[in-house]
Amino acid sequence: MSKEYENEAAGNGVSGSGGFGNEAAGSNASENKAGKEEKETRSLAKELLSWLQIIIVAVLVSLFLTRVVLVNAMVPSSSMEMLISPGDRLFGNRLTYKTKDPARFDVVIFKYPVDEEENYIKRVIGLPGETVTIENAKIYINDSKTPLEENYLPEEWLVKNDGYVFEVPEDCYLMLGDNRNVSMDARYWAEEALSEGLADSVEDGERFVYVHRDKILGKAMFTYWPHFRLLSDYKE
Repeated sequence: MSKEYENEAAGNGVSGSGGFGNEAAGSNASENKAGKEEKETRSLAKELLSWLQIIIVAVLVSLFLTRVVLVNAMVPSSSMEMLISPGDRLFGNRLTYKTKDPARFDVVIFKYPVDEEENYIKRVIGLPGETVTIENAKIYINDSKTPLEENYLPEEWLVKNDGYVFEVPEDCYLMLGDNRNVSMDARYWAEEALSEGLADSVEDGERFVYVHRDKILGKAMFTYWPHFRLLSDYKE
């Protein structure tokens, strides 16, 4: 073998060895890149799963709170001014009446007797078994000669303020709004039931005048929109 051929063979050998090394390095780089991408994908999937778990827990907690603890309501009218105003959003506590009965002057959220698809917000005036008389813009309980003190009324009571006697059934409550001149409360519900075809007469409609205890959703606690404000209890 000639020297030139030997040199060529040696050169080819060196060249071949270098080619194999580059291929191995390229293969390792590709594997490292694929491994890095796979790791990043797993990390992203893990993060997304973590966020999904947080969202699911938040939804479940929200459902629990709104179904078991809180009742969310919006005030559609001025019937409870000055305590709450149209457009106010508030929360009521569903648990309040799990351990005690509603008390006079409590502001409560309940299902409207004439249409239970609607929720109303009014103040408890008459308790189970009581006789409530409205006379000359004053309210008398049973045989009392002293009217209720209602310091929460926003103005002089002029509309439908006389000639009412309510015999509150057991396990029921009589509800009136604070703004009596505009409030569509128990004074109107018998007529509303008649106009809606739910009663044959105003007398028959009197069964829609009272709110059954199990239709009271909760006690109004605080407004959260447009601003936060506690709804303090009225004291006699």
